[in-house]
Amino acid sequence: MTLNHVRRGSGSPLLLVHGLGAGWRSWSPIIDELAESREVIAVDLPGFGESPPLTGEVSVATLTDSVAEFIREQGLDGVSTVGQSMGGRMVLELARRGVGGDTVALDPGGFWSDRELAVFAATLRPSIALVRTLRGTLPALLGNPVGTTLLLAQLSARPWALSRETVLPDVRGLAESPSTGAALDALTKGPKQQGAPAGTVPGRVTIGWGRRDLVTVPRQAARATQLFPDAVLHWFERCGHFPQWDAPHEATRLILDRTR
Repeated sequence: MTLNHVRRGSGSPLLLVHGLGAGWRSWSPIIDELAESREVIAVDLPGFGESPPLTGEVSVATLTDSVAEFIREQGLDGVSTVGQSMGGRMVLELARRGVGGDTVALDPGGFWSDRELAVFAATLRPSIALVRTLRGTLPALLGNPVGTTLLLAQLSARPWALSRETVLPDVRGLAESPSTGAALDALTKGPKQQGAPAGTVPGRVTIGWGRRDLVTVPRQAARATQLFPDAVLHWFERCGHFPQWDAPHEATRLILDRTR
């Protein structure tokens, strides 16, 4: 499978891997600023955006396989990778496999305790069902601070401050992407993320975490850095699960500073 993707800018290549939601458009708040300094390649994972779903099993491993194959077919060996949420877990998995170069993982999944995972599944599934029910009214609901706060309090530290243009692609993607359910099952029912012993990853590893993340809660950062001992941990203050929403300029600066 060739993943749908966009390319912006010029310079050292930078591969962006989204989480559940809009596909590559999840990076819309920061992609243009990144492209001022780098060649940015942002993919649609299988079953998201304009990429067709996988024909076989949907798991974190098989989704990561599709990105690893994209890297090979595009001649991007050694490319720096950036991911958020599920995509953050996937770029850490690529690093664990020795694929790519520098890695930046923003609020990655895969480091829940069993209890945290149960809470995640029990809260996010109804939220996705709700946005599917409200699909036709999402533009209006997300066009005012009250509606945005009601829908996105789990995902953002300051949902009332977010514009409809920032959040609508991801919220609509949760409702409409054919692989949302299967990918959520992979996250909640599949194995947790494995780590990489010190000195085994191909480049620098940076893990960014929102202090107010209610999806991958901040205490999971300690587990992530224990499993990836080479990683540098960066905290986003007053930030929820989407740094590109709540702290776009800080996220951009971190990505540019920590990749080559």
